[in-house]
Amino acid sequence: MTIATTPTAADATHKDMANAIRALSMDAVQKANSGHPGMPMGMADVATVLFTKFLKFNAADPDWFDRDRFVLSAGHGSMLLYSLLYLAGYPGVELDDLKNFRQLGSKTAGHPEYGHIAGAEMTTGPLGQGLTTAVGMAIAERMCAARLGDDICDHYTYVINGDGCLMEGVSHEAIDLAGHLKLNKLICLWDDNDITIDGAVGMASSMDQIKRFEAAGWNTMRIDGHDPAAIESAIELARKSDKPTLIACKTIIGFGAPNKQGTASTHGAPLGQDEIDATRANIGWTHAPFIVPENVLEAWRAAGSRCMADYEAWGQRAEKLEASERDRLLEPVDETVMADVRAAVNEVKKTISAETPKLATRQSNAKVLEALLPVIPGMVGGSADLTGSNGCKTSQYRPVTADDFGGNYMHYGVREFGMAAFMNGMALHGGVVPYAGTFLVFADYSRPAIRLGALMEKRVIHVMTHDSIGVGEDGPTHQPVETVASLRAIPNLNVFRPADTVEAAECWEIALETAKTPSVMAMTRQGLSTVRTTHTEENLSARGGYVLRDTDGDRDVTIMATGSEVEIAVEAAELLGKDGIKAAVVSMPCMELFAAQDHKYRHQVLGDCPRVAIEAALRQGWDRWLAPHDAFIGMTGFGASGPGGELYKHFGITADAAAAAARKRIG
Repeated sequence: MTIATTPTAADATHKDMANAIRALSMDAVQKANSGHPGMPMGMADVATVLFTKFLKFNAADPDWFDRDRFVLSAGHGSMLLYSLLYLAGYPGVELDDLKNFRQLGSKTAGHPEYGHIAGAEMTTGPLGQGLTTAVGMAIAERMCAARLGDDICDHYTYVINGDGCLMEGVSHEAIDLAGHLKLNKLICLWDDNDITIDGAVGMASSMDQIKRFEAAGWNTMRIDGHDPAAIESAIELARKSDKPTLIACKTIIGFGAPNKQGTASTHGAPLGQDEIDATRANIGWTHAPFIVPENVLEAWRAAGSRCMADYEAWGQRAEKLEASERDRLLEPVDETVMADVRAAVNEVKKTISAETPKLATRQSNAKVLEALLPVIPGMVGGSADLTGSNGCKTSQYRPVTADDFGGNYMHYGVREFGMAAFMNGMALHGGVVPYAGTFLVFADYSRPAIRLGALMEKRVIHVMTHDSIGVGEDGPTHQPVETVASLRAIPNLNVFRPADTVEAAECWEIALETAKTPSVMAMTRQGLSTVRTTHTEENLSARGGYVLRDTDGDRDVTIMATGSEVEIAVEAAELLGKDGIKAAVVSMPCMELFAAQDHKYRHQVLGDCPRVAIEAALRQGWDRWLAPHDAFIGMTGFGASGPGGELYKHFGITADAAAAAARKRIG
């Protein structure tokens, strides 16, 4: 007589563990009546091998600094990640969370959202950005290792991406730079299933991705994505490579669904109950929806804690760091660093207010950075092939290269979108403070990554120069008349447009202090007069807008301006003063911060009198501060090619025009 025994974790096979992912994924999508079951079902074998045999992590401490990073670039397959997090035992990820997939307020959002659920290294969904951001993580890993040593920072970055990620143009920027820098600890697991929403990949692409990656300097392999031995062997080889590695995992989308696998119908819609029942029978999964056998769950939980020895050993090594250095692994800008930042900024302000130089704010940017770099550990700059123009390079310049990650400056090449995403990845990794420059008009290339950084609440500083028609002769293609307004429309993004070096220094202080908000520094090409000629210890820009030039007694008009137009506003006020008209000047370096102030402060700054706003850009966004009878002096369309000074006159953005508008409204 055979006595039945209760299965143990040791009895759980690879197939059992992978099928747990498949079952949870198809059940959650079915219950939500929304989602993408095909990709999780197809990549379940790859993910199981990765998480049980290679990924260095401790599910109990998702923020362990030296963990391997895992990025699901194909974020639509979010149930793959959520299943893994639940099965491995990440804190706060319960079965009910999977049952509430895609519901309002659930941790398990339609696409993984950074900060909403433990274990989501970043927000993914916009295809290509996960892969590109992961390159930034891999760069940061090497930089931190160069600074802190391999005992503290020595881990891999793994990415699962799909065909769509590789079709997106930004993927070229990502794989090109990764190959150039020889990021050999970056391993890309390509879900090579030949299916997109519309149908077969061949409908839209004939690209040989293997040759493409090889041309960019990557190591490449092709494997059967459903063969656990082949998957294990490939990852083992990739970890020994001196280059980044692409593993093309040939998979069947919706693997296990007998009537729908391999078709586009499994990509973005529930399988349907009949197909789910058939799938259960086909893969031998006899358990009810959302039920994982105890021994299979135990095997997964063991995988979640299998790196405990590495975790504890790392903790002992980290204890040898100075307490402040250890604390700065994840957040480099602590209160001690901020105190040094404030002191450095204050010295810059004192010097500039005393010397009153005429500088383009891109030059101001360089002056401020000269003072900041020595006091911020891990601060790294860069430019998208505009190093000589953006003011991001300092005398402390040391380039990051494939042979030296101890530098402080990245040459990103002509890759604006990639650059912004790389910086997101660096900020997400921790240990570095990224900033980099391009022209403001090219923010349109960077926008998707800027938006994603704002959504993830990560401090990244985008220096964007040549910010108006002041660009001059390069003409309307390079004159960003609408760009500032469009950036101001992005939630949780501070757009700074400083009027001089003093304001530039203050804006940098704010950007560094604001850990959960990225910033754009819109800087000029043309020289500007110093308008802050009296030193103040207080950071006047911190409230977004302030009275730069007040009046004796009640004012007759308020003239508001940002950036290069503040000096025009001051000149207009002086012209009005000759006629006995009392004009106050308000500098508004950051509308977002000003909007966050209480009504009393905003009223105190703007007053009750007529208002004139000046900005060498479109009016959009200014009407929140202007009544219908108030005036706006700025652009109404695209610019033109010609010397910057002449363009300001041509388009009527002058002190005379502002003064005339003021007289008309108070007459």
